[in-house]
Amino acid sequence: MELLALPAFADNYVWMLIQGQQALVVDPGDASPVLQALAQRGLTLGGILVTHHHADHVDGLAALRPHLQGAVWGPDDSRLAGQVQPVHDGDTLAWGGWAVSVIGVPGHTRSHLAFAVAADPPLLFCGDTLFSAGCGRLFEGTAAQMHDSLQRLMALPPESLVCCAHEYTLSNLRFAMAAEPDNAALASHRQWVEAVRADGRPSLPTTLAQERQINPFLRCDQPALVASGLAHGAASDRPDDVFAALRAWKNEFR
Repeated sequence: MELLALPAFADNYVWMLIQGQQALVVDPGDASPVLQALAQRGLTLGGILVTHHHADHVDGLAALRPHLQGAVWGPDDSRLAGQVQPVHDGDTLAWGGWAVSVIGVPGHTRSHLAFAVAADPPLLFCGDTLFSAGCGRLFEGTAAQMHDSLQRLMALPPESLVCCAHEYTLSNLRFAMAAEPDNAALASHRQWVEAVRADGRPSLPTTLAQERQINPFLRCDQPALVASGLAHGAASDRPDDVFAALRAWKNEFR
């Protein structure tokens, strides 16, 4: 198994999972890096996963279809009608000898999906729901939905490789350090991310275990983050209320 993060646009990643001569692609907003990787490696495009309908995740589908020898799986959403084979929360797909679990994670959009691949190590393709040290904006869902969605992802194996769709890690770490300034794991991870980004390498994938240590949106029960949430308008010290306040603060953070 080989996992590639193909850069696209300013900060997107199109993920490519390779098993033998077959490739599975996730969220191809741009077909160009996918076609280039397929040609360079002599691979067959055996399937595509789509997490949500935003253009930077789906606009490459039309150009990839002539090369596709498999299905395009994605949310059951009228905005994707005719573009994907709809799948739903709780479904299990099979690709490359692995089971791929479909997880409904509304919040960023109302029909957002994540895909958990039972490989070794496990893989999580989470689109714009979970980022390293952050989470997606609430364009269509509620804070309560997003908080619940993140809790569902955190129930997966901690060694899961988290394949986020954007290189937002440094900006997310700046916010995380403002929200939880005494978290030593944040300072250490920021140094590592700055070094790999300066070297032109991605900061991803991360792991769920790593995110449990550095991601404020997964740590809303920690005293420092509860205090930050209350200082920014949280209705109570409950983790879901703290999450809502932190997410609203993040929207305005510069």
